[in-house]
Amino acid sequence: MIAMKSFYCYSFGCRVNQAEKEVIDGEMQNSGFSLKEQSPNISIINTCAVTHKAEREAKQLIFKLKRENPNGQVVITGCSATYWKKNNLLKNLPVDLVVDNINKEFLVKLIQNRLSGQASSNLGGQNKIGMDKYLNSGRALIKIQDGCQRFCSYCIVPYLRGTPKSAKIKDIVSQINKYPDLQEAILTAINTEAFGFDTGEKLITLIDQTIEVTKIPRISFGSIHPWSINEEFLNYYKKILPLKRLVNFFHVPIQSGSNKILNLMKRGYTREEIMEKLRSIERLNKYALIATDVIVGFLDETDKDFQDTYDFLEKSPISKFHIFRFSNRNNTSAHYMARNLKEPSNGIKMKRAKILAKLGKEKYEKFLKKNVGRTSTVLFLNNKFDGYQEALLDNQLQIYIKVIKPIQLTQLYEAKILEYKKGKLFGRII
Repeated sequence: MIAMKSFYCYSFGCRVNQAEKEVIDGEMQNSGFSLKEQSPNISIINTCAVTHKAEREAKQLIFKLKRENPNGQVVITGCSATYWKKNNLLKNLPVDLVVDNINKEFLVKLIQNRLSGQASSNLGGQNKIGMDKYLNSGRALIKIQDGCQRFCSYCIVPYLRGTPKSAKIKDIVSQINKYPDLQEAILTAINTEAFGFDTGEKLITLIDQTIEVTKIPRISFGSIHPWSINEEFLNYYKKILPLKRLVNFFHVPIQSGSNKILNLMKRGYTREEIMEKLRSIERLNKYALIATDVIVGFLDETDKDFQDTYDFLEKSPISKFHIFRFSNRNNTSAHYMARNLKEPSNGIKMKRAKILAKLGKEKYEKFLKKNVGRTSTVLFLNNKFDGYQEALLDNQLQIYIKVIKPIQLTQLYEAKILEYKKGKLFGRII
């Protein structure tokens, strides 16, 4: 009998990449490969190309893996891998197989062919639950859409992932139903607005069908993009709020609060328009956690433009920031715009990022305190802190609960939020 080959998959970047990692993990195991973190026969890296930092980290991991496990094979896929292949930048990288985004769905078959059938025969069965940080807690990342048609001036992703491609609703629902103990499906997309562009289906129909056809207690979004938050979506959110099935967490990547910068970024909305959308969510549910991505140091961003962003974030109902320093990517519109527009220095970018980080910390702490005293469903995670079990509230806030009786990680409980202490929420099961 041929010996079973081992593998481990790494993922950089967004939750779509993480969802793809889960699929790769399952397909590799179903094809006879065993999961092994230390010195596996095959290391798979799902790369990200959003920033130079993401590229650099992927390259560092490639060299580290080859240095620590010279006999292991390194397979790279994802956006950086696609970018490096397109631009002939692979010659100095010690990789054994490159699978670009177009061929990512065939990754496992390509690995098998490259290894000349050295994995054991297909073992069949369901993807193994328990190997992943999400599945361990009764959650799964479900990729619903890929690609983007927006071509924002700073973004390289549409060039590397192509035009929008959506999974069919019936297939998404079927995937969710494969996990009998699943408590939360996290719907992930490169651009939620583009869901159904190629299939004629709609995002709201997907949520509705997931509620109707599955028994899953929680449905959430990895991100929901600004263009998806329209009157139809807000009316639907209001309608299903009493069901308590949709997690009250909205990660809305806005990128800037300056109208000038939003225009240069080709985002297609103004600060006034997006502010009204966010406030509509807050009016519907004051405990909804709203998060965002924001880029500092974009081309021609002056002190006044940065102040506009600061003021917008300060006044908005956004309580959590993910801050990125602008990274000029080759072949994007911004790459060519840089011939005429000045890019702020790295020092200025770092200073602005620190200022926003301080504001974000203050706003997040204020939102945590706002939740004290209310009750919520909680989903326990497989993490402990000083005798407390970590759990997630109905808006994805972390809470710590002293557990006396045994609990099930894949079961929802009702909890009371008792106090805020040392940057954390604490509560008890009721």
